[in-house]
Amino acid sequence: MSLTLPAPTPGGLAADTTDTGAAAMDLAAFAGHAARRLRTDDTELYDLLTREADRQRDTLMMVAASSVADPSVLACGGTALGNLTAEGFPGARYHAGCDIADDIERLAIERAKSAFGAQAAIVQPHSGSSANLSVLTALMEPGDTLLGLDLDCGGHLTHGSPASLTGRYFNAVGYRVTDDGLLDYEQVRELARAHRPKVIVCGASAYPRTIDFSRFREIADEVGAYLLADISHIAGLVAAGLHPSPIDHAHAVTTSTYKQLYGPRGGLILLGREANAPGPHRGTLAATLRRSVFPATQGTPDLTSVAAKARALGFVAGPSFAALAQRLADDARAIAERLQQHGMRLVTGGTDTHMVLVDLRGTHLTGDVAEAALESCGIVVNRNRVPGDTTPVRVTSGLRIGTNSLAARGMGPDQAAACADLLARVMAATSVAPDGAAVLDPTVRTAVRAEVAELCARYPLPGYRY
Repeated sequence: MSLTLPAPTPGGLAADTTDTGAAAMDLAAFAGHAARRLRTDDTELYDLLTREADRQRDTLMMVAASSVADPSVLACGGTALGNLTAEGFPGARYHAGCDIADDIERLAIERAKSAFGAQAAIVQPHSGSSANLSVLTALMEPGDTLLGLDLDCGGHLTHGSPASLTGRYFNAVGYRVTDDGLLDYEQVRELARAHRPKVIVCGASAYPRTIDFSRFREIADEVGAYLLADISHIAGLVAAGLHPSPIDHAHAVTTSTYKQLYGPRGGLILLGREANAPGPHRGTLAATLRRSVFPATQGTPDLTSVAAKARALGFVAGPSFAALAQRLADDARAIAERLQQHGMRLVTGGTDTHMVLVDLRGTHLTGDVAEAALESCGIVVNRNRVPGDTTPVRVTSGLRIGTNSLAARGMGPDQAAACADLLARVMAATSVAPDGAAVLDPTVRTAVRAEVAELCARYPLPGYRY
């Protein structure tokens, strides 16, 4: 479609006849005004955004890396704060006009420290991955040895995968899990002694069991390594006290903010008792990591994201978050138990977190086929490699299932088990076409879609009805 915009004003923006002059801005009114402008000026984009909102409303999102942010978190991204350039940190910016931005960032810092019992927090990282890169480049030189969990065993790209800069700039050595899918701490110790890494990374993106951060710290101290704990997938459980905290075990802790913290796309770096310890170059470890975020690896921060992090972290510290975190853990256990009742094999045999990993080896399905069949019914999971997986990364032999969004909808273990029943029903009715595509019995698809719609209507996204 052709797009016609209003005639520009001398300042370059479309004319706005609703300007009320010097009156204080009402953010709620501004948000409505902005959405109306978008609907009028760019109907194509507006319609796409509306369709995406409808899709989320009517979908069972069971991707372990996803959650649902409160509308008040999303609102921060649409404020005038996005117009501000503010390189540097509070009280030490490289641009004028940052006094209010300083207060917003300080608020986010204090809330992050409070949520995790940290001594220092850096809230500017654009993502969990960029937080990891900032920490690693602060503590290591190119060619130094990095010890992290192999990708097919549940590690993350930034833990030393050859597909990541971390696997190209550093000498990456991988540790693996046992035949039962569990972390092998003695193997980690042996590899650390043999390779003397500069940094050991613990934490995972696809490991459903409790991680013993104290044992990792013992190994790191034995070989003189820094310990980086990546808790992107379990940050909410850690904040709620439902998983051991690495804050005073690791030299640095990283997390994304959009998974279990129900916040915006972004990352955090947290430090505990090591915050004021000497860094590898000059100043404290906290100062070293701040310099690695800016100016070393990032420029201008996204201050709307910083504000949204402050809002989300305020929720984490509130009275209802502990119940939400408990629900997501209970839901995961309910899904694991029900899938096992359906005869499915789970990596590690169960879960201690929000995550369930299904091993499809020995069945007629691969991860990509199962993912496509489920999505056609309104159930969204993601294909995932499992330990020892030999299939291509776009195929995989497993599924990763998470409960962050189900718990946010208010679903308890009974509803989570019903979701597991739907998964099993779809997968049992799916076959594979000669070209590798998923073929699902249309009768099953229609019936499951109806049940998904009923569940989503009964347990709507919180705050998204108005």
